[in-house]
Amino acid sequence: MTELCIPDPVERADLGVFLARAVRLNSAALVRLRAVSGRLQAWADTPFDALVTRSMRGSLRPGDLTIKGTDLLASVAAAGDTVVDPGRPQDVLWRCALPPERGWRAVDQVPAEVFADLAGQGAAVAKTNAGPHGRPPSDLLDQKVITVSGAGLDVGVPLRCLFALSGMGFVGNPTSAERVRVWATDSWLRLDARYGAVLRCRPALLPLLV
Repeated sequence: MTELCIPDPVERADLGVFLARAVRLNSAALVRLRAVSGRLQAWADTPFDALVTRSMRGSLRPGDLTIKGTDLLASVAAAGDTVVDPGRPQDVLWRCALPPERGWRAVDQVPAEVFADLAGQGAAVAKTNAGPHGRPPSDLLDQKVITVSGAGLDVGVPLRCLFALSGMGFVGNPTSAERVRVWATDSWLRLDARYGAVLRCRPALLPLLV
């Protein structure tokens, strides 16, 4: 029996928003739920080859479960209860590696307005360089549009991560003093914003030469 419990109605509503945006970006999105240290993590794949995640207080049985985004959204939106059946498990369909829990280094904090502007500029370029299926080409998505430094690391942020950040609505008011925290391990990048985070596995990050 599968069971999802989110006691706080505000956090249930937040999960619903997260799911709706993930499904809007990718109608076939899968969502992986994991119970870790008393909190519930929701992970979703995106068409930008970047993971998005949000955490909340809650519990899950079993403790690691993959559901179709549309099914989970319907369960959360329709029931409105603390405890719901999240839907039919689709564990065998999940193909994305998840990042480590530890080993992250705080690289820098970037004004949300900067990321919003870069995402807007990238969207304008993508419209005139769409691929055969109307999607931006991979070489455009892989372009490092900003580099941040700190904790002995020099980290390039690809456009695909900013598209995921913008598409999921993770930034509140980009014209305020809001900041997006940039974290990294030797092989992962994380953009941590107010309403969620974007993560991408990347080649090993090299330490700065001093």
